[in-house]
Amino acid sequence: MTQQIPTTARTAFDAAADRARGDGLHVLAPDLAYRRLGIVNVTFHGAPMAGDRNWVLIDAGVFGSGSLIRSAAEKRFGKGARPAAIVLTHAHFDHVGVLETLAEEWDCPVYAHPLEGPYLTGQAAYPPADPSVGGGMMALLSPLYPRSPVDVSARLKDLPADGSVPAMPGWRWIHTPGHCPGHVSFWRETDRCLIAGDAFVTTAQESAYSVAVQAPELHGPPMYFTIDWDAARESVQALAQLRPDIAVTGPGPALRGPEFTLSLKELARDFDRVARPPGGKYVERPATVEDGAYRQP
Repeated sequence: MTQQIPTTARTAFDAAADRARGDGLHVLAPDLAYRRLGIVNVTFHGAPMAGDRNWVLIDAGVFGSGSLIRSAAEKRFGKGARPAAIVLTHAHFDHVGVLETLAEEWDCPVYAHPLEGPYLTGQAAYPPADPSVGGGMMALLSPLYPRSPVDVSARLKDLPADGSVPAMPGWRWIHTPGHCPGHVSFWRETDRCLIAGDAFVTTAQESAYSVAVQAPELHGPPMYFTIDWDAARESVQALAQLRPDIAVTGPGPALRGPEFTLSLKELARDFDRVARPPGGKYVERPATVEDGAYRQP
């Protein structure tokens, strides 16, 4: 059984101010906010009331979350405001649940790493989940989670090779594979802000109780869908070297401050002991093309 890295890091938002505003968002910076959608977060980049085509949605939630995403977007950016783009950390089901619907409705491009292309153009399914790697209801149910690809091929674009992020000036994308082949994280140096996706998470995603309670603690990527543990370790180490001050992850509360930075450093240092499962389908042998892990674009 793996362990967590407990942390005394404070949450990266003002809970009282967020409740008073009543839009369901947690504000992390003047141009950055996120909304929790059950088991996952979606992030919004852009200034309040930025208007049409002046903001970006990062990831697209779970199936059935479209109305919540639309509502949050309209309250933050203005009625009828559409994004300049949807950018993806990766294409697992809880990050693309309403992607096809929103991309069509908003008539906007979708950006992702080329290695996620097969899962976004209807060509390939992700490898089977591994329920043996971590205790908890979420892990036990993981074989039932959707693996089939979505198809946004008409709108899909590769993230720019120069590392920039479309419509997000000052940000760059970082390839952080391991959880899946084309996983990326987004980084802004000026305020040391990180959108980490599932490269690491701030709750035990294998446990339904932990997901519900959202007590802050650092973990490696969700174990049941992670297909290359050596790459996952290297990705966490690369992110820890950035020394982020603020991070929002796929599941879990956003965290900030020196305590968080230190906890992430400890997770990177002790990854094999606290994050890597002792056994499992992909622990000793990463998923391959034959497992459905990826196809070269």
